[in-house]
Amino acid sequence: MSTFWQVVVFLFIFVPLIMLWIFALLDLFKRHDLAGWLKGLWAIAIVIFPIVGMVVYFIARPSDLEDDYVRVGQRVVDDDLANQLERLASLRDSGKITEEEFSAQKAKLLAG
Repeated sequence: MSTFWQVVVFLFIFVPLIMLWIFALLDLFKRHDLAGWLKGLWAIAIVIFPIVGMVVYFIARPSDLEDDYVRVGQRVVDDDLANQLERLASLRDSGKITEEEFSAQKAKLLAG
């Protein structure tokens, strides 16, 4: 009977803790808002004190990081779209494309 409880403890306690520990380390190294030495200190805390370090990391971690990643990605797309529209406008102003071609290309860019 003791092997049954050993398997239960292993599958329902040890494996999820290991998965959370790995997730904490992966999440730590994906963050762009921390400097290198601060990431190193967090990694040391998570490795040396696995449960306490992991819990403290998740509590101290800002909850809006995903929003920041999305905003940064959206800003890059917006900047790229603005650059493309500027290039189209300069081609139109230089006479290389007509107003109709400019309008068609602009609509295509804005549509996605």
